[in-house]
Amino acid sequence: GQTQKMNLFQSITSALDNALAKDPTAVVFGEDVAFGGVFRCTVGLRDKYGKDRVFNTPLCEQGIVGFGIGIAVTGATAIAEIQFADYIFPAFDQIVNEAAKYRYRSGDLFNCGNLTIRAPWGCVGHGALYHSQSPEAFFAHCPGIKVVIPRSPLQAKGLLLSCIEDKNPCIFFEPKILYRAAGKHLYVVFFN
Repeated sequence: GQTQKMNLFQSITSALDNALAKDPTAVVFGEDVAFGGVFRCTVGLRDKYGKDRVFNTPLCEQGIVGFGIGIAVTGATAIAEIQFADYIFPAFDQIVNEAAKYRYRSGDLFNCGNLTIRAPWGCVGHGALYHSQSPEAFFAHCPGIKVVIPRSPLQAKGLLLSCIEDKNPCIFFEPKILYRAAGKHLYVVFFN
């Protein structure tokens, strides 16, 4: 298949593009995602897929995740972006007590497994305490949720697509320090 040189953020954009093309129920939403996002990971997706599938939300992380849970419960694919991993804490209750436990609480009758939460993560040398945190340990020990952190463009694309297709809620932490590191040749349309 066709390959293209991509850095980490471009591989994330490509994965989101693949997911939106493959699944007509998939939606991408979060603060400023319609404009391409703070780190430009959603550039061009609103133009390509429309305002009903790629859209901005209010500045309310708890609401973003709660909305994502609701979308996923209906069987649609919800891809929520928390603008910085540091801001995920207001949504902690929604993630840990709702998303992670939904399947268990219902005896496997219901789930919100089509929920992926993306969050730029870690330190890049600036941003101080509210833009440099690494909250993955809070979630890694929570049954019912999967947590991943890629370390290369190939891993980013493959892991993000795997999270999106997983039948369990996933948190995909994106290492900001690697967003614009040297790229690799990846398949434009990815394989699983």
